[in-house]
Amino acid sequence: MHFYTALVLAAVPAAGGGLQDELVYMAPLIFMFGALYFFMIRPQQRRQREHADRVKAVKRGDTVVMSNGMIGKVVRVEESEVGVEIAQNVTVKVVKQMLHEIRARGEPREARGGAANDSKS
Repeated sequence: MHFYTALVLAAVPAAGGGLQDELVYMAPLIFMFGALYFFMIRPQQRRQREHADRVKAVKRGDTVVMSNGMIGKVVRVEESEVGVEIAQNVTVKVVKQMLHEIRARGEPREARGGAANDSKS
């Protein structure tokens, strides 16, 4: 019986500490949630917003990389889908949100990161 009494007394906060003791115990938890927000959640939200803006701005003639890795040229833009030519006279419909990367028409190859494998030595 003494064990249960000790357990209950340990759970009850000591008189006189009050709000200050609770804040001391909660401060690390609040700091961890703040750090999580600023280092993980906020940058991810920014990347999602940038991707949505790029997808919304896709136009005919852009080269796109789809989420499955296929590269094609946009030939038709609709509200939620685009027509992508993946080979000569082969056009597929793709949902806009499945576009991984959008490369503008006149964008140089170095800006896309593909210059390392271009030279034939």
